[in-house]
Formats: sequence, C-alpha cells, structure tokens
Amino acid sequence: MQRSLSNFVSKNNLKNSNKKFWNIKPLSELSQQEWESLCDGCAKCCTLKLEDEDDGVIYDTNVVCQYLDSDSCSCNCYTSRSDKVPGCVTLTRENINDVYFMPVQCAYRLIAEKKSLPDWHHLISHDTQTVHQTGHSVKGKVINEKDADDLFLHLTGPIENN
Repeated sequence: MQRSLSNFVSKNNLKNSNKKFWNIKPLSELSQQEWESLCDGCAKCCTLKLEDEDDGVIYDTNVVCQYLDSDSCSCNCYTSRSDKVPGCVTLTRENINDVYFMPVQCAYRLIAEKKSLPDWHHLISHDTQTVHQTGHSVKGKVINEKDADDLFLHLTGPIENN
C-alpha cells in the first residue's frame, strides 16, 4: 500500500480544517486521521542518516529508502515499512519526543514543541503540493539507495536539532 497525503487528507477536509485541531488538541488526543494529516509529505524522514560514533552527531544524506517514490514523496510500503526496513522508525505519540533526528520543520516535532506550522504546510496553505513547490521536500533532490554507492559520498550535513 502506497501512502500519500491524499489517502488521509482530501481537499475538502483541508479547507474545512478551520478548527486548527493541531492548536487545540495535544498530540496524545489526535484521531488517527488527524495524526496522519500532520505529515507534510516532505519525506525528509526517509533519507538515510549516519551517526558519528565519536560525538553522536547525526548526518543526513541525499539517499532515500528504496521504498520511497521520490516523485510523489510517498512510501510504496507504508503499512509494512517497519517490517521491510527494520531501521525505519514509525513515529508515534509515544516516541515523538525521542525521535531527535526529525527535521526541524516536521509538523510532529513543531506541535510537540508547541510551535506553529509553517505557511507552506498543507493544513495552512490548503494545498498538498505547497511543500514541493516551495522546495521543502526531497522531491528532485535525492537518489534511491539502490542507486547509491558509499553513503559517505552523499553526506549533506548534520541534522539540525534546534
């Protein structure tokens, strides 16, 4: 099963999201549909990362999981991703505060830190393509891990933590 925002958020639901549930409910009280709709579809969580064993700094790469469709920024095996890729972290209400490598603009992280969603987030812009149009996704910037050689040759820099 491929995951895309359109599976969870219809344009009508986006336009009717005037209640801004993300501002009035804690993450622990979101419905499954609300939880899934927080994802902006950037797919930055799908890039392969390397951790420096000496200082613990996590570095990002321009290489994505073999199951990511980099044109749509959606997972081709969303429901079974953690089974197929043991290192794939399924973000949950319980582990959101422990997943320190999430991008600083990740909606889950922003809401957990009581920050506002950016203007390009689909819940604000009412358009699931805004994340791509504004360059905040991996679309057009990554290669599949099946096509990559040494990950050290694909480092893009340390993960921002604040």
